[in-house]
Amino acid sequence: MRKALPLLLALLAASLWLSCGGGGSAPAPKTSGIAYRAFVTNYVSAGSSSAGVDIVNAAADVRANVAPIAAGNNPGMMVVTPNMAATLVFSGNGLLSSDNQFTIINNTSETAAGHVILPGMTESFVVSPDSSTAYVAVPTAPVPGQSPGVVEVVSISGASVVGQVNIPAVQYLAISNSGNRVLAFSEGPDSVADTVAVITPSNIGIPGATVVTTVGGVGVFDHPVAAFFSTDDSTAYILSCGAECGGNQASVQQFNLLTNTLVASVPVCVSSGGVQQCAGSVAIVNGSTMYIAGTPYTSGVGPTQLCPPGTTQATYCGLLTVFNLNTMSVTNTAPIIITDGYHDLMALGPNGQLFIGAHTCTEILPPYSPPPAGTEVRGCLSIYNTLTTAVGSAAPGGVVIPPANGDVTGIQPIAKRNEDAGQTPLPQQVVYIIQGQGVADQGGALNIYDCTIDALEYNPSDQYNPGEIFGLVGDLYDVVTVDF
Repeated sequence: MRKALPLLLALLAASLWLSCGGGGSAPAPKTSGIAYRAFVTNYVSAGSSSAGVDIVNAAADVRANVAPIAAGNNPGMMVVTPNMAATLVFSGNGLLSSDNQFTIINNTSETAAGHVILPGMTESFVVSPDSSTAYVAVPTAPVPGQSPGVVEVVSISGASVVGQVNIPAVQYLAISNSGNRVLAFSEGPDSVADTVAVITPSNIGIPGATVVTTVGGVGVFDHPVAAFFSTDDSTAYILSCGAECGGNQASVQQFNLLTNTLVASVPVCVSSGGVQQCAGSVAIVNGSTMYIAGTPYTSGVGPTQLCPPGTTQATYCGLLTVFNLNTMSVTNTAPIIITDGYHDLMALGPNGQLFIGAHTCTEILPPYSPPPAGTEVRGCLSIYNTLTTAVGSAAPGGVVIPPANGDVTGIQPIAKRNEDAGQTPLPQQVVYIIQGQGVADQGGALNIYDCTIDALEYNPSDQYNPGEIFGLVGDLYDVVTVDF
């Protein structure tokens, strides 16, 4: 499962809260009483710990003394609405017993306001800028007389499905800044995976109206997975995954949404060891700069980017590529080496630190805990220093791979901190990371990274577990903040 891809959405003022959660002129008191909260999904029930959504005081790194919010049997991926009124949670494990529950949490009352049952698993859902509607990609949803795959249209206030768009094998979604277009990307053979379905939400449910326009095709796109939009929504910058996703070459396409025509297509490649290495499965945009991560592949062969000699026990590595959208060009001339695996999470944290998460990477496990000094421990998290000055052990433009094992399933920069929490002041610039899925007998845990040193913070509220939060236990999966 992957988190919904980063999108350029404008946040709206939080003047109303979810209508199905209450009424009146002022919001009800928060159950936890916490001003700046993080929600954390706990994927399993075990012992005294139950599956649900835990609440954390993100200004003090302390778990709230309240029960988890119920959100299905295996709550995982979350998306917060732009107005911060609601949090959408998907619960599912991919098995026949999966509940496939899509829950809408009222952030003010900290309760589940309602849910719908989806016709299958989802890896991607996006929310309209006015926070009224969610679009959910369900690639395996049965469609009578057609190939499986639908985008479910969910009313957030009503907690109900209000429409459906049939798109075969639809896997990932991106929504424009105004919400007048939703781009849908599918998996499968080239004839399906190399096209982009452009959905016009205002036409959904109108008899005879054109809801979906298919653009691109083989030779235009190459297994696209994400899109970012210009401020006026006239242009989409579409990331094609290429060989890593079963195609040929990763690239960025500049696409005119007014005329549905391709403006430019540029390979996402850099010379490494005299060979052009190309990769891109996830990206994020900061101004005119797009950061792109992926693991270079050759179709039918496998990974191709060798790790630099003497740096790691891993054989193959991934690449981070820096791309200028104004010039439509790759700006880094030397390869920026990161972990391998399939990269699907990225967030720009405080102090210019870029956090990159992957799954199914090469794990370097310690022989025992604590590992001997100098022992390599390696998982699926990379931290890139975008600054021109050193941060911790990261040189300008350098990469740190923390000694932590497991898939990364959640990344959340923490924007607001207390100046003094407890006996010792907390670091002001931190990022919450959920890591540990995929490692036997480990499960996901929340780690707190201090962005001034690119290492775990010392949490005075949990002195025996640096970088963790006391009482936050279970198999954690995702983390979001739910307050401005």
